[in-house]
Amino acid sequence: MTTETEIPAEETPEHEAAAQADAEMDMEREIDLAAAETELDGAVEGADTSENATLGVEELQAEVTDLKDKLLRAMADAENTRRIAAREKTDASKYAVTNFARDILRVADFLNMATMAVTDEARKADQSLDNLCVGIDMTMKELLNVFEAQGIKPIKTDGPFDHNLHEAVSQEENPDVPKGTILRVQRSGFTIQGRLLRPAQVIVATGGPKVDGGANGEAGEAPGEQALEEPPTEGGQQAYGPGEAEPGQKVDQET
Repeated sequence: MTTETEIPAEETPEHEAAAQADAEMDMEREIDLAAAETELDGAVEGADTSENATLGVEELQAEVTDLKDKLLRAMADAENTRRIAAREKTDASKYAVTNFARDILRVADFLNMATMAVTDEARKADQSLDNLCVGIDMTMKELLNVFEAQGIKPIKTDGPFDHNLHEAVSQEENPDVPKGTILRVQRSGFTIQGRLLRPAQVIVATGGPKVDGGANGEAGEAPGEQALEEPPTEGGQQAYGPGEAEPGQKVDQET
């Protein structure tokens, strides 16, 4: 008796082919998924690298700008320091004899006082005294020449009072000259290289003629009147002449 062996349904060739096709499809899906993941990782890494590079460039640019600013400031400071040093060197050279000049001016004052103490009549009466005065005059002229060589020049005192160059030691009534005119010099003043070395002590005129002016025909100020400030009298009060207009425009008539 012959017995036939039956093949199970799951082990048929058709089932094996279908299972193999499914396995291949699963493998392809896994391969595609892995490729997609790899591509995504690469894109993320590329984005991170680009962002880091951008941030790095911005930081470098900011650092370069900061260093450039510091360099410019350092160069400006160095240039200012150089200019200040050059100016101080020039000033030190120009005004090196300032203190010595102030001291030697006292010698000129004594020579001038000696000349002024002798009258013309006394010089005419005594030949020896006249010769002595001539020697003093020559010494004074030579001293002024030395001053001139060092940039020391006398201050002009043949005009109106200037508070920048003159020092008023007293005032005198003189109606023949405008108010503020220098009448006499008590001590000569000097400048050194254009800078005030010592102001000239002078006697200034008060009163004097008025200059017509003003919108209402009132008397105006005389030349040099604005340059000289009138000192107050005792008790802080000022004396004003009759007929003056407003208190702020009145002129001190006290000598």
